Amino acid sequence: MAAQGIPIKAMARATGVSRQTIRKVLRGQRHDTFRSRESSLDAWSLTLEAEWNVGCRIGAELWRRLKASGFAGSLRVVSEWATRRRRDEKLGHSGGAGLSARTIARSMTTERETGSAQTALINAAIEKAVPALIIAREALDRFHAMMRSCDLDSDGSTSRA
Repeated sequence: MAAQGIPIKAMARATGVSRQTIRKVLRGQRHDTFRSRESSLDAWSLTLEAEWNVGCRIGAELWRRLKASGFAGSLRVVSEWATRRRRDEKLGHSGGAGLSARTIARSMTTERETGSAQTALINAAIEKAVPALIIAREALDRFHAMMRSCDLDSDGSTSRA
């Protein structure tokens, strides 16, 4: 973007990265541009979404339900999440905005077999909305199976990379 002459302020708006971080990257002082801080809610986002979708909209109640399931985070974090969700709904943003691509990918791959019933319901809704993800997941499953079995090439001979 800098090579195209785009101002730092515009880069910050487009990427969601702070202007100071962009300056550091441009000066070569920082290389981890896409590092993101993990929220204590990341692992619980599917559960939160499921609770929200069944009508639990109060931060304190959401926190109590998460805590009963083993969540160790604070009430404040959950209350702020609920406040953002209410604001998003008021502005007409869709409810799916709360799930990151990373959370969806984890849910549909590693947690698919071990996840809760809520995870399965959310996965079904996602797959119904985006059928191409089913094809991608099946390709990934085949790849994992091939790697685990030191598998065969398409002609039937074994190979190792």
